[in-house]
Amino acid sequence: MAKAKEKAKTIGELRKSGYQVISVKEELRRNLIQRIQKKEEILPGIVGYEESVIPQLENAILSGQDVIMLGERGQAKSRIIRSLVNLLDDEVPIVAGCEISDNPFQPICKGCRDKVADQGDDVEIAWLPREERYGEKLATPDTTIADLIGEVDPIKIAEGRYLSDELTIHYGLIPRTNRGIFCINELPDLAERLQVGLLNIMEERDVQIRGHLVRLPLDVMLVASANPEDYTNRGRIITPLRDRYGAQIRTHYPRSAAHEIGIMEQEHTRFQDEDYTVTVPDYMKEIVAEITRLARRSPDVNQRSGVSVRASIADFESLLANAFRRAIRTGEKEVVPRISDLPYLIPTLSGKIEFETVEDGKEEQIIEKLIQGAVVAVFNRHLNVVDLEDVVTQFKAGATVEVSDTLPSKQYVKIVKQIEGFDRAVAKLEPGENLAVIASGVEFVLEGLHLNKRLNKDDSAGQVKYRG
Repeated sequence: MAKAKEKAKTIGELRKSGYQVISVKEELRRNLIQRIQKKEEILPGIVGYEESVIPQLENAILSGQDVIMLGERGQAKSRIIRSLVNLLDDEVPIVAGCEISDNPFQPICKGCRDKVADQGDDVEIAWLPREERYGEKLATPDTTIADLIGEVDPIKIAEGRYLSDELTIHYGLIPRTNRGIFCINELPDLAERLQVGLLNIMEERDVQIRGHLVRLPLDVMLVASANPEDYTNRGRIITPLRDRYGAQIRTHYPRSAAHEIGIMEQEHTRFQDEDYTVTVPDYMKEIVAEITRLARRSPDVNQRSGVSVRASIADFESLLANAFRRAIRTGEKEVVPRISDLPYLIPTLSGKIEFETVEDGKEEQIIEKLIQGAVVAVFNRHLNVVDLEDVVTQFKAGATVEVSDTLPSKQYVKIVKQIEGFDRAVAKLEPGENLAVIASGVEFVLEGLHLNKRLNKDDSAGQVKYRG
């Protein structure tokens, strides 16, 4: 195939090379089979769907079905659909200059048919890379049939062509994605008359444009995304269109904290800060993931709208940002998040979730409870309160500790030394010799004891005081 690509510049040369054009669905199927045989990753970068969504998608491709991805916001529906392009060939031959990427051996548009009839095997071809074989349209109220399928071009009429001439048609997005993959995002939001227009595209391949009955046997895989609430509401999507999609694949939020953390680490924004070293203790990652997971079960949060994985990603970014801000101000080179950084997640999370009917000003309290719930859950997974009774005893005897998100890391070493047993408690978190990591561990232990009702806590003007 590589040799054919180098030499084939006309239909004649392509024919002599022995190149065979196959359909898009056959192409996807063939390349998927090869990846499975080689045990290669099918959808790189997609985390948590290995045992659920990906097997269903593989079956849909192997059976040559059009697909609807059904799921709440932030469940990687669009990312999965766009990743399907990687299962296409690197390049495919098309008739050079064709609006709808015609197959050189079987052109379907009138312009290419006339060109082949006139020039035969001398017709020039071009090679279309797979990145240009994907089309996408968000269903919006102003979407028209002209956007999706096509319209008569008034400029071509003004040039002297007859209205009945097929060459007057300006093709829409779907024909222009011929021999590729086309996605309609939020399909239920598409007006019913436009949904009807898709029926013939998917089955009979007839297209009617302003009175033109154009036979267009398009070679395209149609994929759609939808929210379950909209998709199942009566009247939001017409039954005949739903029936034409072969597979309905349900996505979901990460089913484990490990998957949520994996997505956070993979997707958060990174910067080239050569002067600083970022270290995030495992328990801090778990807390961020747990906040989102608790929000997905909270009766105070609107579960119909969902809580996107983007909430975890944005929270993780905000956590790192405040740790970085502290490092800058204190002159430290180690960036390590602490418990005292968690309040700075509130502005981020407030814009990522929708609350049920609550009194004004209560939203922040709900988020604070989610954060506290996450901290105590993670603390109890890592440490046992019973093992920390010697530390609690020191506080009952009158010891107090003050911390803040601006306190330099070296100050926490004094806390560890002045309270008997604290060094053993922090050591269970395996902080090593990194002072910033030790500081994070100290705050984690203190807050965990407080939330387990073993210590009291006074919070004033950014300063937090723990006491017996």
